[in-house]
Amino acid sequence: MSTITKNSMRLIGRSYMAFALTPEAPVADWLADLDVRLARAPEFFADRAVVLDLTSVRLSRAGIEHLVAGLLERKVRVMGLEGVDPSKLGPSLPPLLHGGRAAAAAEIVKKTGPAEKPAPSSPRPTSLLLNEPVRSGQSIVFPEGDISVLGSVASGAEIVAGGSIHIYGTLRGRAMAGSLGNNPDARIFCQKIEAELLAIGGYYRTADEIDDTLRGGAMQAWLDGTELKITALQ
Repeated sequence: MSTITKNSMRLIGRSYMAFALTPEAPVADWLADLDVRLARAPEFFADRAVVLDLTSVRLSRAGIEHLVAGLLERKVRVMGLEGVDPSKLGPSLPPLLHGGRAAAAAEIVKKTGPAEKPAPSSPRPTSLLLNEPVRSGQSIVFPEGDISVLGSVASGAEIVAGGSIHIYGTLRGRAMAGSLGNNPDARIFCQKIEAELLAIGGYYRTADEIDDTLRGGAMQAWLDGTELKITALQ
C-alpha cells in the first residue's frame, strides 16, 4: 500500500476585533466606575472579546484571578492578558498576549525546490465605502482607515474604523472611530443622530449621555484630550 504525502498544509489566519480594558488603581474604584457605565449600556460587552491590559496596576496572581472573576460576573469575558509578569499566570487565568496584529492567510509548504520570490502585494485601501445601509446585527470593522456609509446604520449594528466615520443617513447603532487608539484626529459625522453609542479612541458616550437637543439632527463628534465632544452641523 502506497502512502500519499501532501506537499503543503494550508493555515488560515483570522483576526477579530477585541476591546482592551485598562484598569487603574485603585481597582475597586475602577470597577465601580465600570458598573456605572455598564448600567447605562448593559449590552456594551455582549459577545465581545476583551483583553485585560494590566500595565498600569500591580496585582498578585490572586488579585488578577479576583479581577477576572469580577469581570465575568459583569458578563465581561476576558480572552487574554497583557502587561503581566508570566510568573503570575496560572491554569485558571487567560493566556498572556503580546499586542494585537492583523492576521493573514499562510501556508506551511514542503520545500521541493528553489524558493520563489513573492509577487508584489497591492497597497491596502485607506478607506471603505458602503453603498447600502448597515442592518441590525451587522458589524463592519475596518482598522486601516475611514468608513463612509451612504445609507443608515440600524439599531443593533456597529461601525468600527481605525480612522473617521461618515454616515450620510441615520445613525441608530454604534459608531467607534479611531479604534486603534493612535488616531486622536478621528471624527464621526452623521446626517441624523439616534445613536446607541459613540466612541473615539476608546472614549465613549452612551445614548443617555448625548444631549437631547442634538437628536434627530446632523452632528459631528471629536476628541478633545480625553473628552468626547459632540456638536450640531449647520
